[in-house]
Amino acid sequence: MLQYYVIFTGEVAILRDLFERIRDRKEKISVVGLGYVGLPLAVSLSEKADVIGFDISEKKIESYKQGIDVTKEVGSEKLKNTKVQFTCNEEDLKSSSFIIVAVPTPIAKDKTPDLFPVRSASEIVGRNLCKGAIVVYESTVYPGVTEDVCVPILEKCSGLKCGIDFKVGYSPERINPGDKVHTVENITKIVSGMDDESLQIIANVYELIIKAGVYRAESIKVAEAAKVIENTQRDLNIAFMNELSIVFNKMGIDTLAVLKAAGTKWNFLKFSPGLVGGHCIGVDPYYLTYKSEELGYHPQVILAGRRINDGMGKYIAENTVKLLIKNDVQIKGSKVLVMGITFKENVPDVRNSKVIDIVNELKEYGIDVSVTDSNADVAEVKHEYGIDLVGLDSHQSYDAIVVAVNHNEYGSLTLDDLKKLYRNDKYILVDVKGLYDREEAITSTFSYWRL
Repeated sequence: MLQYYVIFTGEVAILRDLFERIRDRKEKISVVGLGYVGLPLAVSLSEKADVIGFDISEKKIESYKQGIDVTKEVGSEKLKNTKVQFTCNEEDLKSSSFIIVAVPTPIAKDKTPDLFPVRSASEIVGRNLCKGAIVVYESTVYPGVTEDVCVPILEKCSGLKCGIDFKVGYSPERINPGDKVHTVENITKIVSGMDDESLQIIANVYELIIKAGVYRAESIKVAEAAKVIENTQRDLNIAFMNELSIVFNKMGIDTLAVLKAAGTKWNFLKFSPGLVGGHCIGVDPYYLTYKSEELGYHPQVILAGRRINDGMGKYIAENTVKLLIKNDVQIKGSKVLVMGITFKENVPDVRNSKVIDIVNELKEYGIDVSVTDSNADVAEVKHEYGIDLVGLDSHQSYDAIVVAVNHNEYGSLTLDDLKKLYRNDKYILVDVKGLYDREEAITSTFSYWRL
């Protein structure tokens, strides 16, 4: 059972020596939600403190106990040696004095925030919350969710009072899936707390593992807002590149060649066109616009960027069809191979992948579409999109190939390797992000197109 020490100043219970007790392994940390954010965090923290890793998925917990990293963010070897206590029994959370919530925050079909995961996690934490604990949220949300949505749930489910019996904070995740350089330890961590005391404790706990340093935000709402605009800014920059690619394509100018030339200036921002999906950049702007519209302001720039990026899958599919027509290939019944279904290169995550927009649009034309991706989980792709993945060695042949995701394995394939996958000598190649050399492809008789 949790041991805690509190003293009372007015109505506020102030924890004494909580950080020191966590550091000395006399109190435990719990991480709720063990996906691409929570798992690396739990494993890293376990090197400095006693950590409970909780997830509602029994299958995921069992995989972690066996040392199988389904996220590929930590690595199975490191996972096998971690000291994290993995569990799907929520009552195990009762032994923790510092609880971190790192569950996804997706959007609904109507592009509005889906707060069910964070609400559900708050209910679980609330049911098992002990006096003297601190709850820190890492999930990306619009400003106000932690205090206006999560705290009331914690209070209702626990019967405790925030500020008297427990405290809260917010520290946005900044994980870049698939990035082995900018790991959780090497990214500056924004932290915030409901008061100075909770802020100091939260900062001290994260400083146990964050080598890049901790930034103390002025308030929880400031920290929430800082996170949501990080991805919104990237979304807008990529949208600008995507719009440029549409314009330059009409002009007959190669977009990547233009960006390479412009990039020689020291202050040119080096973004490139592409599909914008996943559970962060393609989602977070909608959280900000939702709250903005709730307050009576209809964002224009942010939503314009979203419209452009959401339409790129259809745009790529249309240009694939144009290449088929240009090469006298009958559209209905033609076979197209789409290489890659994950939301970005070298990760297994297929959530909110915009590749599916390409696939669905091509099917609208009566095209027979096959999808390959050895990084993705076969069962997950089937469940998420109803697609049966094929292998590159499936002995099928195609009229066109769309390289939708720049996995390292595709970069190791030569153009001659690709030619073996065609059933004619048209060699139609849609290289979405320019994985292959354009001039070399054209010289090798490919009918080539890229953003």
